[in-house]
Amino acid sequence: MFDVAVVGCGPVGGVLATLLGLRGHRVVVVERHVAPYQLPRAVHFDHEVGRILQACGIGDDLARISEPGSDYEWRNGSGQVLLRFGGRPVGPSGWPDANMFWQPALEGLIEQAAARQPTVEVRRGLRLVALDDRGDEVRLTVELEADGSQEHVRARYVVGCDGANSTVRDLIGGTVTDLGFFYDWLIVDVALHERRVFDPINVQICEPSRPTTVVSGGPGRRRWEFMRLPGESIDDLDDAARAWELLEPWDVAPHNATLERHAVYRFQARWADQWRKGNVLLAGDAAHQMPPFAGQGMCSGLRDAANVAWKLDLVLAQRSRPALLDAYQLERNDNVRAVIDFSMALGKVICITDPEEAAERDAAMAGGTEDGGPQTPPPLPGVTNGIVRTGDPVAGQLFVQGRLDEGGRSALLDDVAGVGWRVVTMDPDVASALPAEMAAWFADCGGEVVTVSRSEDIDGTYAEWFEGHAVVAVLQRPDFYLFGSVSETGQAGQLIRDLRAALDQPLVHTGPTPDEGTPS
Repeated sequence: MFDVAVVGCGPVGGVLATLLGLRGHRVVVVERHVAPYQLPRAVHFDHEVGRILQACGIGDDLARISEPGSDYEWRNGSGQVLLRFGGRPVGPSGWPDANMFWQPALEGLIEQAAARQPTVEVRRGLRLVALDDRGDEVRLTVELEADGSQEHVRARYVVGCDGANSTVRDLIGGTVTDLGFFYDWLIVDVALHERRVFDPINVQICEPSRPTTVVSGGPGRRRWEFMRLPGESIDDLDDAARAWELLEPWDVAPHNATLERHAVYRFQARWADQWRKGNVLLAGDAAHQMPPFAGQGMCSGLRDAANVAWKLDLVLAQRSRPALLDAYQLERNDNVRAVIDFSMALGKVICITDPEEAAERDAAMAGGTEDGGPQTPPPLPGVTNGIVRTGDPVAGQLFVQGRLDEGGRSALLDDVAGVGWRVVTMDPDVASALPAEMAAWFADCGGEVVTVSRSEDIDGTYAEWFEGHAVVAVLQRPDFYLFGSVSETGQAGQLIRDLRAALDQPLVHTGPTPDEGTPS
């Protein structure tokens, strides 16, 4: 019997399997496609997701398949800038704020990372047809695509990472809250025959006659998205000849580019009402969908994977009770809702086809960029509920990752100290201040104390953070959010005690209480 069965081998399922495999758990990934999907879908990941991918052991490969995409402008049809977002070349997590990539290449790296784990088995060509949660195990009935025969797979837990049309969600009778945001867009991905410079690298063209998105699709690739207009049929729009016609204004044609994909997608905003039912959980698009305008769809799914991985780890290792899994949706709700709201707000800027309404929008927004400086997207909520220290001013914040001087070479902290429960400090006395019992329990959970000296702190990342927050040590969770902090060396033991109490405290899961949208 496996510890966890992951349904779906996209980025979310692959990352989850890898993170669990790195913790030594037996994982099977069930994927209906016989071969990896070779067409792009997502094209963006942020600095936090860069760190999650780094934790999977593929950080050194990311630069090869991605390029920074920090410049992001929103223009009207006449070229007037309505919004301008600027990102940092190095964000708080040690990676660029925005990274544009080609998904087949990323999925290949993730699947290779999963395959390197001796306890992870990826089984392709299996379609899930039934689930039976028996309390102490879940029995999956899968059908072989090759011959239609069926077999059973047993696991203690199942996580459905099988996309927006999730079979796992359907099999557990999951309902969905839909916010009624529906727009059809033609997605066109091309590989350019010669290198070209696009400035800005990412732009939304808020032209009512045809709202259009033009963004990087990773090195050497571009993506165009064209909104379906009122009265225009999907069949007329979803056509290769029509795609080439729409690309003409950008001097993109068969002689200088290869059309890799054209497909009409419906942009939606919705979430599953229940992310856990018994021993079955949902993650990624199976749990939530959002318009792509903030570039946070895949990012949100990988945050799910990082969050639920450490909870499953503790439950499977019997270091916490199964009720800990109820904290998963509790912790992810606010972040996901905020991302959906922001994505919808951006979508409402561009998805305007009425000229008068567009003119009103332009007049209202034009003054916001007169100073020429980029705007900063609203910060995403951290962990506001769940396994965070009550009353702690930094609890739930995403912690920074800086570069360290390791014998004359530069290395990111996680590559030096590993990933897991980490007490991070610049005070060399914190480790010795931990009571022996607490230190032993923490080590048994895979925890370590990481002391960063000023001479190691290449960019002053940690000195600036600790001085700015007036604390001497923080307790970082395996998903890089902070459980809490202490302002005095002798308080570090209490920080560990509070974590131990929080992990043993069962949570009452009441489910979401959305105040908008309709279940469907």
